[in-house]
Order: sequence, then C-alpha cells, then structure tokens
Amino acid sequence: MHITDLLKQRKTTVSFEFFPPKTEKGASALFEEISKLAPLKPSFVSTTYGAGGSTRDLTRELVLKIKGETPIEVVPHLTCVTHTEAEIYDILEAYANAGISNILALGGDPPSNTEQYDRSKDAFRYASELVRFIRNFKDRAGGGQISDTRGFGIGVAGFPEGHPSTPNRLTEIDLLKAKIDEGADFIITQLFFDHRDFTDFCERCEIAGITVPIIAGVMPITSIKGMKRMTELAAGARIPAALLRSVQRCQDDSDAVQRVGVHWATEQCRVLLDQEVRGIHLYTLNQSSATRDIYATLGIRDSLVVA
Repeated sequence: MHITDLLKQRKTTVSFEFFPPKTEKGASALFEEISKLAPLKPSFVSTTYGAGGSTRDLTRELVLKIKGETPIEVVPHLTCVTHTEAEIYDILEAYANAGISNILALGGDPPSNTEQYDRSKDAFRYASELVRFIRNFKDRAGGGQISDTRGFGIGVAGFPEGHPSTPNRLTEIDLLKAKIDEGADFIITQLFFDHRDFTDFCERCEIAGITVPIIAGVMPITSIKGMKRMTELAAGARIPAALLRSVQRCQDDSDAVQRVGVHWATEQCRVLLDQEVRGIHLYTLNQSSATRDIYATLGIRDSLVVA
C-alpha cells in the first residue's frame, strides 16, 4: 500500500525507523526489538542505507525479512551514492518482485572511508534525479510485479533545521521542490528537537507550493553517547539549551538521561499531535523501550491517538 493511501486513512500516522545490523547476532537482537514493537501496529517502518551504500545488502535483507515475516509495511531507503543506473534498477526490481510498494529516495552521504569521493561516477547526483528514475521504473516484466499501477510510492527527506551542505535556506527549499516536482509523494523530515523548527519548515514548504504530506521525524535521546552520535549523523542538529541542561543535570545516571530524553520526545509528539501533524516518524536506534514509553504516555493505539 502506498504511504499516501495510509495517510488518507488515518488522521496521523506513526512509524518507526531501523538500521540494518552488521552481524548475525545483531540481526537476531533487532528482530527481537521489532517483535516488541509489532503489537503497536505502526503505520509503516523504514530501513536505513549506510553512507555510500555501505549497508546496501544488509538493508535489502532486512527489508525482505520484515516484508516476509511481519505484517508491517516497510519502506527501504535508497541513495544515489556509489550506484550505477543498472544497480539501482536491479534493486528496484527485487523490491517490486517482493511486493515492496514504497521507497525513500535520498541523495546519500559519500563513503566514510573515502576522501574526495568523485560523485561524477554515480548515475545520479541529486535525489531529484533518483526520484525521476523510480517514478519511471518498469521492471523487466513490464511493471506487472508492482501491485499498484501507480508504481512505487516515493518519499524524500526534508530538513527543518537546514541541510548541512545547503546553507542557503531558499535554495534548500528549491531543491526540495524539485524532488516533489519529479514525482515524490511525501516528505519525512530529519530529526529536530524544537517543534517550532518543524512548524516553520512546513510554512516555508507551503509558501514554495509544496503540498504533499510532511511526516515529522522525532528521535528520543536515550544516552549521552547517543546524543553526541545523533548530532554527528544529523549534521547541524540543534540541541536546545533547556534539553541540554536537563541531560547534564543527570548525566551520571543513564536511566535518568533516558527518562529525560523520552519525556522531551513525548512532549514534542504531543505538541505535533495537537497541531494535527500528518505523521510522526520515530527514529528508534533499534531499541524498542523508548518508543513503547512514548506510545503509552500519548495514548496511541494502532497508530491512532485515543481522544
């Protein structure tokens, strides 16, 4: 099912993001966490794609396992970096044949172990080009394996706090608009810690004529190490002073740090729900406890908010 169809069915979708494990033991642990979250009946889950496509095979294995062994709609990430057009085609065909209905199309980060990576070798330089390719995709059987005649549902990334490589915020929205114009159906934002950044982002999208649904990305802080790591992964992520003070007050107590982080994320979600956000996408860091705590506090059932 296309994510846009889910968005039409539900006032607000709630979804989760996982990243592929690097070992067999990690895979087993991840599926234990997924099994704990499955009863929450998320609208969908997404799976990440490492820098430079470093976890492309693991992503594909995880996607197919979720699709084959759970009832959850899964949205795999797909990036431009280090890929030829033929490789992208083969990945799309494999997903189509497995019944995958949606793709999150991203520009992607260059390989972490390669300095001065030459992007001219990539088939697509920008996510908008990847969106166009996915929109025009037909598998070798003529598209017959894609259950929806519209082809793949396509999501793209948005950046409420700004994209680190595009300091000009006007240009940033122009680039986002280009992805929508090429056929993207919905937006999932990068994490943010101040709901006002998200509200401002949505207003700027509206001014630019971007009318597709915007899903808010929320990541609960669960540890000091995790907080530092997320600011590295989401370059430019701004930790509000109030949150930073709260974390520092209890930094020697890991359980207390997680409680602070979950409380902050829960309040973010509460405000977003009050503002009738189209969707909330929780970055789980492959851990179920924080997500389950947020669900319980907000009174969410089957990805719906209980009035």
